[in-house]
Amino acid sequence: MSDALINGLAGAGGGIIAQLITYPLSTVNTRQQTERDPKRETSSQGALERMCQVVKEEGWERLYGGLMPSLVGTAASQGVYYYFYQIFRNMAEAAALQKKKMGVSDGSVGMLSSLLTAALSGCVNVLLTNPIWVVVTRMQAHRKESNHAPDQGLLVATEQETISAVEPLPYGTSRVIQEIFDEAGIRGFWKGVLPSLIMVSNPSIQFMLYEAMLSKLRKRRNSNRVTALEIFFLGALAKLGATVVTYPLLVVKARLQARQDKTGDRRHHYKGSTRDAIIKMIRYEGLDGFYKGMGTKIVQSVLAAAVIFTMKEELVRGVHFLLARQAAKTVKLKPV
Repeated sequence: MSDALINGLAGAGGGIIAQLITYPLSTVNTRQQTERDPKRETSSQGALERMCQVVKEEGWERLYGGLMPSLVGTAASQGVYYYFYQIFRNMAEAAALQKKKMGVSDGSVGMLSSLLTAALSGCVNVLLTNPIWVVVTRMQAHRKESNHAPDQGLLVATEQETISAVEPLPYGTSRVIQEIFDEAGIRGFWKGVLPSLIMVSNPSIQFMLYEAMLSKLRKRRNSNRVTALEIFFLGALAKLGATVVTYPLLVVKARLQARQDKTGDRRHHYKGSTRDAIIKMIRYEGLDGFYKGMGTKIVQSVLAAAVIFTMKEELVRGVHFLLARQAAKTVKLKPV
């Protein structure tokens, strides 16, 4: 089994575990990001308060809306990302070793090479998995009418749009896929792909910081041995730095992927372009609109990244141990 495949499978496993732990925070954050009315009280609510409100008005299940496609997306994204990251990383290390033989470097992969490796992996990941995240965003942003609200036979598709007709079918994956296709055809599944591609800088910065801190820790200790707790904190710190820098792009992407308001209010309807979304957000919400829900996102993404890094490294270590053990048994049983 190749290192790329081992890392890809380990990344997918770590991503699924992290998603299961942090999904309610992710749902709340999507709702905060797609809230477009600056006068609404919910825009300033904290994560815990917002979570309690969702449970009270809509039930526990709404915190897990879109969980299944999200798990599929997470497994696919983490698997694709780590698989290609390891391939590109191996290429970068081979190039660095070649330069060392030529006497022009110390043989280590530089920060620029680490950044490029993560960026290339991220671009491949975005192009392959964007349709899944469009579906997930719609399902997370979908809000059903409170049981305590007047009985009007309505369902609220997002926090921005009320549909004036009864919607008997559950807002499931198949329905969302059909809805997206009816709105914009195949192109609808790649809404927000431009900010998503730019958002590649987030994991790129994250991995650059992670690799740099990990390398310094190993050099200081003069050993490659790093504990799971240390990996947890290194992953958390790396994700914190990357999230603060790139959060506005994440809000723009969520706005484009969420179901558009068609009530006639220009503030709530984007034409589908990143430029149009940015201009309208600045005009109607100000710069504050680009940072809605950032506190929730920091908690969710930092916790998720720390879990992913920890679980991924532990899974890789476990697989290598099992493979080495199996190889030793094979050698022992082999006739002389």
